[in-house]
Amino acid sequence: MRVTTWTLDMREPPTGAARPLPAGVRLERAASMTPEYARFLYGLVGGPWRWVDRLAWSRREWSDDLEVPGTEFRILYGEGLPLGYTHLQPLVVDGATRVEIRYFGVAEQAIGRGLGGPLLEHAIRAAWTLPERADLPAVQRVWVHTCSLDGPAALANYQARSLVIRATEVTDEAVPDAPLGAWISTGGTA
Repeated sequence: MRVTTWTLDMREPPTGAARPLPAGVRLERAASMTPEYARFLYGLVGGPWRWVDRLAWSRREWSDDLEVPGTEFRILYGEGLPLGYTHLQPLVVDGATRVEIRYFGVAEQAIGRGLGGPLLEHAIRAAWTLPERADLPAVQRVWVHTCSLDGPAALANYQARSLVIRATEVTDEAVPDAPLGAWISTGGTA
């Protein structure tokens, strides 16, 4: 399948505060993340959008990825359930930190509830302030990839939060004909 991937970034922190989350919804930073829960969140949010690149990862691969110093997860909860999450991962280059929003999104049952924009705003601010919580140099850049396999609002949401397209790549990818869905992607059987 032909896939378009956009790389977006911002090189200055946003001004002002993130919008508050709706009543009954809370955002929590995970004090520590397990490979099992990280994989579950990835499948829960990505199942409807063909996120498949990490489904075959071993527990060791998940663990190694989570052990990158400064990696953070913020999980959106409501009604006692996870409704979305962000996965931030820093990389120090030439004495400055570049933070990737590795994964971001809301679960299928949360789509259309106005949660994506505020969640992304909180994620961006968390990325810029990561050195306050981890032994890292100042943040120089916050960036993200999104692609034509993501939800239809993804690119517009990033751009509405001042992330700017810096590169576009079109490739042919081996992906399922249809999304696997959250059930299969979180380990359920067909």
